Amino acid sequence: MAKQSSVNKNNRRKKLVAQYAAKRKKLKALAGDLHKPAEERFAARLKLAQLPRNSSATRVRNRCELTGRARGYYRKMRLCRNMLRELASQGLIPGMVKSSW
Repeated sequence: MAKQSSVNKNNRRKKLVAQYAAKRKKLKALAGDLHKPAEERFAARLKLAQLPRNSSATRVRNRCELTGRARGYYRKMRLCRNMLRELASQGLIPGMVKSSW
């Protein structure tokens, strides 16, 4: 089990990312548009830098839904390798069979 503070911190980051997503997208498009004047693009970059750091999607860590573990994460299942193995052994994941001999 991961520390509860780490999981909560990551959840706060997810909220910030969702909150600022539209504003970030607009500013990034403006900053990357080569048809705009350089001053306008530079101003967009400055506004982008003034947004909270945790509003960037790259700051969010993929974590297991059950345990909060950050490593060995399978995106398709949204589980860590340990939970994936355990649930597959119990037959709780449809279509997945863990071999044993």
